[in-house]
This record gives sequence, C-alpha cells and structure tokens, in this order.
Amino acid sequence: MKVFNTLTNQKENFEVLREGKVSMYVCGPTVYDHAHIGNTRPMIVFDVLRRLLEYRGYEVTYVSNYTDVDDKIIRKAKQEGKSEAEIANTYIAAYEKVRQDLNLKTPTYTPRVTETMPAIIAFIASLVENGSAYVVDGDVYFRVSSVKDYGCLSGIRIEELIEGASERVDGAEKKESPLDFALWKKTDEGIQWDSPWSKGRPGWHTECVVMINQLFEDGRIDIHGGGQDLKFPHHENEIAQSMAYHQHKIANYWMHNQMININNEKMSKSLGNVKWAKDLVAELGVNVYKWLMLSTHYRNPLNFTDDVVNNVKKEVAKVERAISQSALQLQIRRLALDAKPDRAVVDHLAEVLEDDLNTSNGLTSLLDEVKVLNTLLRQKEMDEQALETHFASLQAMAAIFGFAFSYRRLSEEEITLYTQWQALKQAKNFEKADELRSELAKRGIL
Repeated sequence: MKVFNTLTNQKENFEVLREGKVSMYVCGPTVYDHAHIGNTRPMIVFDVLRRLLEYRGYEVTYVSNYTDVDDKIIRKAKQEGKSEAEIANTYIAAYEKVRQDLNLKTPTYTPRVTETMPAIIAFIASLVENGSAYVVDGDVYFRVSSVKDYGCLSGIRIEELIEGASERVDGAEKKESPLDFALWKKTDEGIQWDSPWSKGRPGWHTECVVMINQLFEDGRIDIHGGGQDLKFPHHENEIAQSMAYHQHKIANYWMHNQMININNEKMSKSLGNVKWAKDLVAELGVNVYKWLMLSTHYRNPLNFTDDVVNNVKKEVAKVERAISQSALQLQIRRLALDAKPDRAVVDHLAEVLEDDLNTSNGLTSLLDEVKVLNTLLRQKEMDEQALETHFASLQAMAAIFGFAFSYRRLSEEEITLYTQWQALKQAKNFEKADELRSELAKRGIL
C-alpha cells in the first residue's frame, strides 16, 4: 500500500510499526454545533482507510477525540444559559447520530479533553521542567525555539512566521517569541481546573498529543489524520510538543483531506453556504451522501454542485438496481444470498484503494462489478453459481466503502406469488398475470 505522507510531501510505501497492527488517530470536532458536511469528510475518508486495512487483515486501533473545552463552547453555554458539559454532551450525541446514520464504524476510543485533564497538566509540567515551556503570570507557553525542524509538516519557515506575526495576538506581550503558543491559559471565565500555575484550562494544541500518549506506546502511531486546515498550526504544534517530550514526530504518516467547496466557493458561515450533515443525509440518503464524498480523491477539494449530486444519484441507482434485481433472482431460485465472494474481484478493489486511497477509481471498480451482474441477469440461461458469487462480491466491495445497500427479503408467500406470475406469463394468461403483477408492485417487489 502507498500513502501520500504530508510530512515528506511524497507518496510512500506503508510500513507498520507493529506487525499485524495499525494505530490511527484522526482529530475530532470541537463540539459547540452540529456537524457540517466538511466535518464528515475526514470521518468518511478515514473510515474507508480503516476498513481497507481490516480487509487486509490488520488489527486497527482507531482513535478520534472530542474537544469539549473551548472558547466557542463557553460562549455557546453563556448564550443558552447552560453548562459547558450540557452543550458538549448535546453535540457529541448529535455527532454520534451522524456517524451512525452514515454507517461509519465506531472508533476504538473517543477520548474527551475533560476526561484527560490530569494527564494534560502532567504533560505540560514535564515540558516546563525540561525547558521547552515557560510560565508567565499563570499562563504557560511552549518555547518554539526549543525544538529543531519547526515547520517540518507545513513547510513554513520560522523566519517567514516571525515576519508575518502580529504583535496584537493575545498574550503577545508575555511571550518570548510571537511564535510561542499557549499550553495553559489562566482564566476566570467558564470551566476551569486547578493547576500548579493557575486556575484555567489547556490550550488547544496539547490535547491530541496527550491523548495519543495515553493510548499508544511511546506516544507513537502509524497514521495521524485530519483536515487540511489542521496542518498548521494545530498539527505542526503537536509535532513540536512531541519532539520536546519524546524526540519523535508522533506519526510515521500524516494524511490530510482537502476542504469542500459549494458551487466553486469555499464553504463558510460568513458566506451563508454551510450545509449541515444531518440535513443532507436525510435529504440524499446515506449511500448518495457517501458516494458524493468518495467520488473525489481525498487530497483534492470536493466541489458540491447540483450537477455533481445528480450524477452521483444516477450511479448509486445503478448499484441499487443491480443489488435488488440480483437478490430477487437469487431468492426465487432458492439460491444463496451469502455465498463466498470472488476474492480476486474484491482484492482488485483493495489494490486500487491501496494507491493512496484512490476512492474515485475504487468506485469505478465497483461499477464494473455492477456491469458483470447486469450481464448475468440478462442471460437467457442464467449462470446461477456466477450470480451467487458476483452478488457476494459486490456486497463485499460495498462493505469496504461502508455503503449501506439493502434489498428486499421475500417471504415464502411472495416467492410463490412471483413464481405464479411468471407461470401465468408463460401460459399467456395476461389478465391474471397483470393482477399478480399489481400485487407484486404494491409490495415493492416489482
């Protein structure tokens, strides 16, 4: 398998740290509002990567966190007259509903910042002790100059950052350098914790490093993923802290998905073009929604337009028809719905996806298998064994993508009705055949 490693800016062969196992961490949301469609792109992309790795026999530990401490959560709590915990719990539940509706696998762990606070405070204390961080009036800042290679992920040079840094940034007068970032903020507003430095709360960039430290040996993992918008400063600052603490860059492979545009414009609240995931899943259905998200390679921007959606609907309809018609024929012929797939066919899809998770080409492979099924369905003398095998192959391919295609399970009475309808057509008793056809249509079988 090859993946594009943002850290080296090139496609590399994927090699695991621990034989037979893959450790993966994907940055989760700050839970102060519902998930928009941009939030779901990494959820879907990295779910497919996980499923692919599991298909290849790896044991995957998949972690995605919830940031339940943040200024935005505190503001929302004030606006609604609720506690920060109530706001966070409301939107965590909403995210979990979206995850379930999208047929995404549940992460192995979903840690929260509020549950990680003792470890976060201990981690910051270690950085202060080794000189990588310093305390000013109850705030703690990371000393960027204490680590080499700052900017290694984003490709941004320190000189350029210093030149472009604004002295108006919060706390700038306290910092040794405008590049230094907050690890702990002294505050009397909103939720707070006691620490050796002050009553306050952690900075955003520390939480993920600490969660990875807690869940993975030596704080080192195979894959760290997230949206392109997190590459700098969030992921860059994660690496800096890990270098100061562990002398390594957390992950062997850093993977970033691109953003979503709406009609060629960046999606943003200021433009009023934000689309909420829950609404779009309800409108389009899980399969169309996911196909749309996977139709463009994850490292390219995804442009959401009516034309794109309509094309996706047509492609999904092809798959749905092939599955429903194949399932119908298998049931009326008393054939297996759970036969073994053709391993070579499914392996071919895996090989396509193993080229840096090329889901757009992978969907083409899936449509090729639809064509095979349609050819079998049109045969006068149907190859029943081939129908069983290719039906199972298409189902296995869809499972790697995490689609939720379904088909009608016929009762014995319905199988009998269908068989009688076919017999009446053969006997040219069209009046009676039409009656049965109406009944079958009413039941959603035809």
